[in-house]
Amino acid sequence: MRHLRFGWWALLVFLLLGLVLEALHGFKVGWYLEIANGPRRFAWTLAHAHGTLLAVINLIFGGTMHRLPSGSPRVRWFASACLLSATVILPGGFFLGGLDPHQGDPGIGIFLVPVGGALLAAAVLLIALSCRPRGGE
Repeated sequence: MRHLRFGWWALLVFLLLGLVLEALHGFKVGWYLEIANGPRRFAWTLAHAHGTLLAVINLIFGGTMHRLPSGSPRVRWFASACLLSATVILPGGFFLGGLDPHQGDPGIGIFLVPVGGALLAAAVLLIALSCRPRGGE
């Protein structure tokens, strides 16, 4: 149930972020659209896209977690923690990287992205391993 609740709230947050980005574009806000601010626009678009996708992955995991055929509860708990953390850290790194870009490069927050990516990879690996069939299936 935790992933369903978290997934729906995360989906709302990242969809609202997308609406804000569309509004910035629609109202032709200079600090967002100017050529020099391309890294900000790109990083925030990546934050929105990754966050939305990870919210949906949480919903899928929450809806199917009880059907996983194998795996210890400890492994499932760790996969769950990795997925929840990745959903915050990965898009958060993109967003923070876009807050204060320097000379065409994203800000220091971008260094959170590989951490979030590693957590996501760990979660997916553990979930995939938990999908092994039980004996005879």
